[in-house]
Amino acid sequence: MKSTLLTLALLALPLSTGCRRVSFEDSMLSKRDVDYRIGELPKHWHRVYLKDNDLAFSEEGTGRALSINSTCEGHDDPPLPVLTRHLVMGFTDREEQSQKLINLDGREALRSRYLARLDGVPVELEMVVLKKDGCVFDFTYIAPPGQAEERMADFDGLLAGFHSERNG
Repeated sequence: MKSTLLTLALLALPLSTGCRRVSFEDSMLSKRDVDYRIGELPKHWHRVYLKDNDLAFSEEGTGRALSINSTCEGHDDPPLPVLTRHLVMGFTDREEQSQKLINLDGREALRSRYLARLDGVPVELEMVVLKKDGCVFDFTYIAPPGQAEERMADFDGLLAGFHSERNG
């Protein structure tokens, strides 16, 4: 029950909603507005399909999940800290553990770690937000408290392989 709840919580985090037509093959996602590549994930991550998410993956039975989303229209160009706050909306008892600027795909991005609760269930969140070429990208990794580090290298690898190109 907890792993399902945590996975669903992560997958409900996109910055915007709407119809998303995407294709994903060989770690490359293609959408109407943007194409992007992510680092390859180990086989223990399984892709899950939910409305309003570009990409989402879960690790069965662990409560760990990953989500990647892009928004190229209607985001009004808010600063990175505001985008991060949007990602933690819906969580209670939010406690920021760390926040730092990183370089991602040649741009400045904000990486944040939080402890929080969703419907009373404690979670650990690692999030990265990036603005590039008029698009906002968000990357989220969620795990039960104390269990995030075991797969943090997977999240880091996903980020290391990220590259985007705006269409049109």
